Amino acid sequence: MTIERRLAHSGFTLTRDYDAPPQRVWDAFADEENKLAWWGAGDAVEPRQWAFDFRVGGRDVAEGKFHDGPVSRYEATYTDIVEHVRIVTTYDMWLDGIHMSTSVATLEFERIGTGTRFTHVEHGVFFDQFWADGPNRERGTLGLLEALDTYLGQPRG
Repeated sequence: MTIERRLAHSGFTLTRDYDAPPQRVWDAFADEENKLAWWGAGDAVEPRQWAFDFRVGGRDVAEGKFHDGPVSRYEATYTDIVEHVRIVTTYDMWLDGIHMSTSVATLEFERIGTGTRFTHVEHGVFFDQFWADGPNRERGTLGLLEALDTYLGQPRG
């Protein structure tokens, strides 16, 4: 079987306002125990591998098998961390061992009154048979943010 070699670029921005202070929203990403409490929560996934190394140059890994489905693997490297302000990562995704994409994601934490405005901006390149998968990535990230919403309490708007 010949694989058609293609590339597609996709990007999106998602914003949430939380009644929680920036420290609490930040800790949901920066503290391993807190991140485990919501990351992937609600997904129909059997966890396989997890690594957490929150520092510039550190790597995170999250691999799991969807019930009755494929194995998904996420590998991220932290490229910039400014406490309570931003986290920047580059990350790669695999599906059943096939490299599907490489992305850059920025997570921004802005104080608004007593709460936090959280902004996730992502730019990705999708390879070969996954070339049209950009909208699925945005939906998947929305699912993660819904889990974060539940963990922190409902967003303000």
